[in-house]
Amino acid sequence: MPLTRKAYRAAILHSIADPAEEGIEASYEYFADGLLVIENGQISAVGHAGDLLPTLPADIDITHYQDALITPGLIDTHIHLPQTGMVGAYGEQLLDWLNTYTFPCESQFADKAHAEEVADIFIKELLRNGTTTALVFGSVHPQSVNAFFEAAEKLDLRMIAGKVMMDRNAPDYLTDTAESGYQQSKALIERWHGKGRLHYAVTPRFAPTSTPEQLALAGQLLGEYPDLYLQTHISENKQEIEWVKALFPERNGYLDVYDHYKLLGERSVFAHGVHLCDEECARLAETGSAVAFCPTSNLFLGSGLFNLPMAEKHKLNVGLGTDVGGGTSFSLLQTLNEAYKVMQLQGARLSPFKSLYLATLGGARALRLEDKIGTLQPGTEADFLVLDYNATPLLSYRLKQAKDIAETLFVLMTLGDDRTVMQTYAAGQLVHQR
Repeated sequence: MPLTRKAYRAAILHSIADPAEEGIEASYEYFADGLLVIENGQISAVGHAGDLLPTLPADIDITHYQDALITPGLIDTHIHLPQTGMVGAYGEQLLDWLNTYTFPCESQFADKAHAEEVADIFIKELLRNGTTTALVFGSVHPQSVNAFFEAAEKLDLRMIAGKVMMDRNAPDYLTDTAESGYQQSKALIERWHGKGRLHYAVTPRFAPTSTPEQLALAGQLLGEYPDLYLQTHISENKQEIEWVKALFPERNGYLDVYDHYKLLGERSVFAHGVHLCDEECARLAETGSAVAFCPTSNLFLGSGLFNLPMAEKHKLNVGLGTDVGGGTSFSLLQTLNEAYKVMQLQGARLSPFKSLYLATLGGARALRLEDKIGTLQPGTEADFLVLDYNATPLLSYRLKQAKDIAETLFVLMTLGDDRTVMQTYAAGQLVHQR
């Protein structure tokens, strides 16, 4: 195969560390006139254009962007494929919302053609919004996951997904059994896990909708295959937490249910964690588990405010999640806009560089993929975005007033959305052009 080498010139910014641990100045690299060099789907060099241009062959193909910023592809650590058609559903909190909107919407995924149609729309929305990796809930139907992985494989995307396991406290038309959930998950793992850039996540919806038998089998799957992911929900809503206590009176709280069934670990991601306590944060960190912070959804469903400073204190890995359809936007830029407000309401600051970290390298660390994605370091996969400073008249005018990259970044995260994403690249290939 011939060597394909291309270069992209623009302002370039990426996270290289967590600002909470290393300080803001040491947390990022910025090149006002930067060059990103790609070879065969991987990044081979990044730096100042003036330093790198003399080292390249004269005939290299260079794309030069004016008024644009190149960043790593964005990483969504919690989103629901089958809820695409019910985004922005009115007027309920979590448990009523599931019964009123979510379960009827997910029931349509018994139909393979429907699953394929929505998978196509869903992936296009991710890429339009600059999301190059996502941790995705399917429905209870295996075809929801097959449709998603088939569409993702065609574009060589780095994606993680799983079939929901749910054998109680849901409508009959939407439940599996402990055994069928295990067997269907196993078949999907055999077919997809580790194929190309795809990974499988064992996916019990949340403790109330799985019997102890099903949770035990979810834990068994994690033991049977190396490097599997686990995704579920935790401590999103106070009513939900009380329900878990009633269903599992023998356990010492919500996290302990998952802990007991051996579901905590290096590739376990727990969505929300709005009402976690110090002890639970410490246990999550100790086991290498991560939390997906979903501010848009937490505000929309009235669930509460995630305590990021507490998570930082315990050095707990935190990624960012849109949580569509509880969240109201596929845009991680819009999700960061809400994250800033969630911190403000708690008297805490969220710097734009911490926001960048959460949406890129922090998400990659939560998924244990920081050697592959989340930065623009040489040797990593060439998943990156081109953000347009002139995407809207207001954005264009506002950015002309920005004094430095910190202000530019903050304005992009406050005023930016899918229109800001000019191009999205995955493994060095253009997968979205605005």
